[in-house]
Amino acid sequence: MVARLPVEQQLAAFREVLGRNETLVEVLNRAAALGLPGWYLTAGCLFQTVWNVVTGRASAQGIRDYDVFYYDGSDLGWAAEDEVIRRGRTLFGDLPVEIRNEARVHLWYEDHFGVPCPPYPSSEAAIDSFAATTCCLGVRLEPAQCV
Repeated sequence: MVARLPVEQQLAAFREVLGRNETLVEVLNRAAALGLPGWYLTAGCLFQTVWNVVTGRASAQGIRDYDVFYYDGSDLGWAAEDEVIRRGRTLFGDLPVEIRNEARVHLWYEDHFGVPCPPYPSSEAAIDSFAATTCCLGVRLEPAQCV
């Protein structure tokens, strides 16, 4: 059982499982090319890949989209985020990827979900705030890294 292994071995097993999802790997490689500050691939695509592999399903089964978060507090206007989203559409045109600036979430969250959301100080803080702990994961490639 992986949960009883030392953390380094758990991380190696996690990387190996994620590597089985070719779409996820492609999203990671392309997202790294965007050069976004504080970016992560996060949420359902990660835990669903693990669940799929553990239960013997195809690694990408049931994954509707791949969420890329980044954090840029230098411009909280919609136009700046929209420019990144447009760049992403060009880069990910053949893949179901959603890109969001977590520095802006507090500006629209209450209108969308009906409850207020304090400003996040980082992408990591946004990921930590997910309601379901199985979603509280984020992965990214470091510069010069490739999966």
